[in-house]
Amino acid sequence: MGIPEPGSYMPLKDLKMEIKDVEGRGANGGFTLSFWLYLNCATPLPSTVLLQKHPDNAFSAPFLILDEWNGIMLFPLFFLHQEASSPSNALCWKPIPSASNKSRFPLMKWVHIDCEISQVSLRLHIDGEIVGERQLLTSSPINSGSHSDVSEMVSHCCIQGNDGGLQGYVYGVELFSQLSSIQNHSLKDSPLQLSIDSSSACEIDEGVDGVWNIVGGKASCRKKFSLDVMLLDALGRPVNKEVEVAATLVYADTITPVEKSSDAEAPLLTMYDGVESASAERPSKLIQGRASFKLKISQLSSKCSNRLFRIKFDVQKMGRYPFLEAFSMPIRCVSRNRPARSSSVTWRKSPPSIHSFNRPQSPGLDAGSSDVLYNIIHEAKQSPSSKRIKLGQERSLPVLMDGCMLKEANLDSKSHARTTTNEDNAAACTNGVLERADSHDDEVEDFSSDSENSEAADSVPCKFSAHIGPISDLVIFRYCIGGLSERCLLLKEIALAYEEEALCSFSEQVSLFTGCTHHRRQILISKRLIDIGIKCWNLISKNSQNVLWEDLVSELQDHFMTLTFCRTRCLTKQDFEVLRRVAGCQDTTVSQENFEKMWCWLYPVAFTLSQKQINPLWSSLSPKWIEGFITKEEAESSLQQEGPGGGLMPPGTFILRFPISRSWPHPDAGTLLVTYVGTDYTIHHRILSHDYAYSTKEMMDRPIQEMLLDEPELSRLGRSVRRQ
Repeated sequence: MGIPEPGSYMPLKDLKMEIKDVEGRGANGGFTLSFWLYLNCATPLPSTVLLQKHPDNAFSAPFLILDEWNGIMLFPLFFLHQEASSPSNALCWKPIPSASNKSRFPLMKWVHIDCEISQVSLRLHIDGEIVGERQLLTSSPINSGSHSDVSEMVSHCCIQGNDGGLQGYVYGVELFSQLSSIQNHSLKDSPLQLSIDSSSACEIDEGVDGVWNIVGGKASCRKKFSLDVMLLDALGRPVNKEVEVAATLVYADTITPVEKSSDAEAPLLTMYDGVESASAERPSKLIQGRASFKLKISQLSSKCSNRLFRIKFDVQKMGRYPFLEAFSMPIRCVSRNRPARSSSVTWRKSPPSIHSFNRPQSPGLDAGSSDVLYNIIHEAKQSPSSKRIKLGQERSLPVLMDGCMLKEANLDSKSHARTTTNEDNAAACTNGVLERADSHDDEVEDFSSDSENSEAADSVPCKFSAHIGPISDLVIFRYCIGGLSERCLLLKEIALAYEEEALCSFSEQVSLFTGCTHHRRQILISKRLIDIGIKCWNLISKNSQNVLWEDLVSELQDHFMTLTFCRTRCLTKQDFEVLRRVAGCQDTTVSQENFEKMWCWLYPVAFTLSQKQINPLWSSLSPKWIEGFITKEEAESSLQQEGPGGGLMPPGTFILRFPISRSWPHPDAGTLLVTYVGTDYTIHHRILSHDYAYSTKEMMDRPIQEMLLDEPELSRLGRSVRRQ
């Protein structure tokens, strides 16, 4: 018993402090008691938090209590104050003057308390602010002795925690002279607490009764859901500690672990790299104060007498404390064939790169939204082009050594025409990254490079019955080893047959087994790409096999402006000429095959331009950060100086463009490229990674234009020269 060591926690009942230990205490006996308090659960009120005792008296009196309304009260001290309790009124504290706060004292939360005691007043501080103060009626102590005698008698008093059933913990307990700064003591050190980030909840149905309805049971039926937990200090700041958080399924009423299902499967499963494991065997590491969980429940409430569950998260290596545990809302685990409750609300966090087209037209996505992640290059996995990736051995592709947000891109327009296995999968997003193309002079933009899509783009499959459950391993394998045309056909069928949840899982599996996360973006946008493309073609063609180019232009213009949320800029004649060449149109008519080839290039571009960070680049007219749809040859020509001397523009001159030869489902379709003059007076092409650019809050507040100009290789925006 005593005062907890710095950085450690102590049960409230074990706390004991002697006032004589206060350094610098004045002759008047004044001091301040400072500590963090965590009350675990409600108790019958009123309830004493701290008691004061004196060795010369056989009785104790309250020092700090919770009243019947859960307010907190600070009482006078023995011998120092005439109004303090005496043996005759030790059990009756209501008539005793006190410094009190009538607001309800929070439970299950760390609160900083300062009890400031002087001979003439009491002050109660909560979280650094005075919430109660009481001037005492007299400054004369009960004992009529000198001030030194008073100080001596007060020094024998002790304050200790109540062991009468109030469950709580204390942290950072200090006794110091009243001259010290209370504010500094409340800020210099704070305890930790584990909590669930409710904004991270994904694929959870919450009923009107607050119960989460989650689909579980057999492997073929159960549904994956996501939750994040955060380790925060008492001031709400993330704490970066190298610890692991474990998840356990418990009964909501008894907090005891749920038994295994009838087939001896763990009741709670966690997903890592597409592999299911018992959650108890795979805790999640904290990264920047946050641990993410993808979970499934194998046990049904109906198999457990219809009892409700909770998910318990805890940090076991830091000790078993209630504040290092976090519990979900009560969960009712139901089978998939159980009808959904009409009164429930589904928590869905948009999976990465899924675009919402039912939002109002605006210059970009909703301000402040963090639900949509825009992956261009930052999450690419690095792997040898001729070797398969072993599970668990993939390495994240690093950003440039100097931490830049630009990455070298291999723009060989024929690189995706090969049909080898992993070399196909990662050619554009691994081999060329951080490498300069072998010969920029020999590279020519090839508008026929999408010709291998012709077989895949003959027609969109008509109707598929909706499938329930995950996509089979065989389909995943076929997609991973297939060429671009086979992937295109396969992805069309999958997108029309499955819901977005299955596509999200499918994208994770493909990214894992190919070693390239760029595939994720193309898979996730596939459903809307196809759905909107079909509607667009039906609207333009009016059931005709061919349409006039002029008729297509006007309708396509409206669709593009709607998709990009930009009504201030439309496509130019030169832009449509590029689209025409991408589509492979030889005359004034456009077939469905031509339209699909063009749409597979245009939709990923529109998706990129709709993003909050990129949209201002497209909307800007002075200067034009993105001139329009320009070819690689036009970009390189624009970086040449005019006049008889020729030569390149000064190093650092750059132009933003989209790769013309990259069409969906190529991993780099719709990515934004930077073509610039390097310090070696050669032209480089790099992929813009705005995932990296907006990886911190400080960077989120800066426009991407500023960050581009902060890049060491970039200094000024060039002007594109368009072919007439």
